[in-house]
Amino acid sequence: MYLEISNPMDYHVALYIRLSKEDENEGPSESVTNQKSLLNEFVQQHRLSVYDTYVDDGWSGTNFDRPAFQRMIADIEAKKVNMVITKDLSRLGRDYIMTGHYMERYFPEKRVRYISLLDGIDTGVESSANDITPFRAIMNDMYAKDISKKIKSVKRDKQRKGQFIGGKPVYGYKMHPTEKNKIVIDEKVAPMVRRIFGMALDGMSCRQIAAQLNTEGVPTPATYAGLPVPNPGPYTGLWSSERISDMLQNETYIGNMVQGRSVKISYKSKKCLHQERKNWVVVEGTHEPLIDAETFRKVRMLVNSRKHTRSRTYDFLLKGMIFCHECGYPLAVLNRKNAAGEDVLYFVCRTYQRFTKAGVCTCHSIKEKTVTDAVIAKVREVCEAYLHPSKLLPIAQRAVEQAQKENALESELQAVQSKIDSLTANLDKVYMDRLSGLLPETDFERIYSRVKLERSLLEEKKQELELRKKSPVPAEDRAKELVQRFVDSAFASRELLVSLIDRIELTEEKQVIIKFRFAELDEVG
Repeated sequence: MYLEISNPMDYHVALYIRLSKEDENEGPSESVTNQKSLLNEFVQQHRLSVYDTYVDDGWSGTNFDRPAFQRMIADIEAKKVNMVITKDLSRLGRDYIMTGHYMERYFPEKRVRYISLLDGIDTGVESSANDITPFRAIMNDMYAKDISKKIKSVKRDKQRKGQFIGGKPVYGYKMHPTEKNKIVIDEKVAPMVRRIFGMALDGMSCRQIAAQLNTEGVPTPATYAGLPVPNPGPYTGLWSSERISDMLQNETYIGNMVQGRSVKISYKSKKCLHQERKNWVVVEGTHEPLIDAETFRKVRMLVNSRKHTRSRTYDFLLKGMIFCHECGYPLAVLNRKNAAGEDVLYFVCRTYQRFTKAGVCTCHSIKEKTVTDAVIAKVREVCEAYLHPSKLLPIAQRAVEQAQKENALESELQAVQSKIDSLTANLDKVYMDRLSGLLPETDFERIYSRVKLERSLLEEKKQELELRKKSPVPAEDRAKELVQRFVDSAFASRELLVSLIDRIELTEEKQVIIKFRFAELDEVG
């Protein structure tokens, strides 16, 4: 170590120490005690003032969310630290991109001097050691990648042997008290698992089972396991139909070890991707079953049979924009028949819909059309102050004159006829699919009604165009008509609503709150 510091009194030093589980295998030279001793010897030799020592014990160098490291960054931001010293560059990090970011950009921008003792790196002086720093970072990164591959290979081998390598076993099981990588039945909650399967076998849906458990106050698997919840919400601590469905289809309950359902993107990322079922690692007969195979088979058949009866997704003007004012979650939309047998869409609170008996929120039920009409009326009222039809008239007149020059009427008529022919062909195909059994009756009726309505509207437009062709309207009258049509239809345009409105909230008292993207326009209706 030939580093020299000419002005030691100007620095407030952060000594950073990191040790991962992989580093422990390298021997005692990497230990926290050894690193601390080496760093303290350096600061005493150069009469430096140490602000604090930051130790991350058991943290990977590819992860920069380490608690002590982030505390050091916070102290740099607060201008309490202006020098960082580590034993070597790999202690700072093994991700060459992030390590480079801190060395080449962050530390210089914050006027922090960085020193790596064994590498001879010192950003406070010109040195050839600094020039090869990027290559050292890449080598450290390659080491981390190699370690990751080896660990992944070992874990995969254990999975194939049927050994449990997860953090917590599934609800109903616990770790074996003496044997490593083995699970046994947790007798405290095993009766509840059997009861859930029993309720499903009796014909109860996943949603009904979840509602029953929530009514009885049965702790969820996460609550029972004492798992922390990073972002608590209205669903926290409640059973959901998704949780029940996942349990009822988990082969772990019939004695099979199921692992590898998700995989990390890379050794640098915490994010996991769900794997297709064919890529799961399933080993049969690794532990005592909680549910017999026949019961499990029948329940899986019942769950799968309901997948085809789930509600369809409906399109409506305010889709993705309307939320419950009380719980903050998006409102769901349901289709109900009125007294005349007509389909009517209703908004309901999704939280209430999923956890009705838990009393988390209230229904908020109201016709979709009622809310949509109220929103359009409010948008019209707000926007009319900014809209001047008289100013639009010259623009419309120029458009009409240009269209007449290009004989656009005939082209528009041909386009409308082409769309009508296409819709007619679609109706024929849908009808044939219904006859052949490819399309269920309910879907046929929905598609047939929608396409037929669309075709009838186009036929009306075609008649209008043919009349205009026979008796042309003066350009000025046509321009006025265009302006009026724009004024009447613009407010019902989804594009306009999305551009103007950030979100719409519906209160328990059916009050509509519109939050515009422009604060001065916000309205309560």
